[in-house]
Amino acid sequence: MCAHLAFEKPQSGPLAAGQPAATPRPSARRVLVVDDDASIRSFLAEALRDEGYHVETASNGLEALTVISGWRPDVILLDLMMPVMDGWEFRSAQRRLPELADVPVIVLSATRDLSAKAEQLQPARLFSKPFDLDELLNTIEVTGTTG
Repeated sequence: MCAHLAFEKPQSGPLAAGQPAATPRPSARRVLVVDDDASIRSFLAEALRDEGYHVETASNGLEALTVISGWRPDVILLDLMMPVMDGWEFRSAQRRLPELADVPVIVLSATRDLSAKAEQLQPARLFSKPFDLDELLNTIEVTGTTG
């Protein structure tokens, strides 16, 4: 599936001003981006790094489980429709891990009727693709815990 990129450039912050990428601070928030679309994964990783976040990526739920086995994110951005292990299976596995069950998940998906279908995932927030980058960045900023 090829998603079209209709993301809007942020109106504020380093990306909007054309400033160089921020250097992650030791206390910077950690975000895991899980999406099978390489262009979306790359776009989000770059945007988040430019905002000073530590970012790891995975192309499916199984890769994401490998990443979180050695690195605890503060927030997970999760696509639902992926090969190997989809977002539903990943979220189920994540919730069974006591040390990671409380990590908030923000769902990003092109799935129709997203709110009705994703309710059982108990996400911190749902975003339909395409999404507004400013709104997503603001949501990440206020979601989860730091450090």
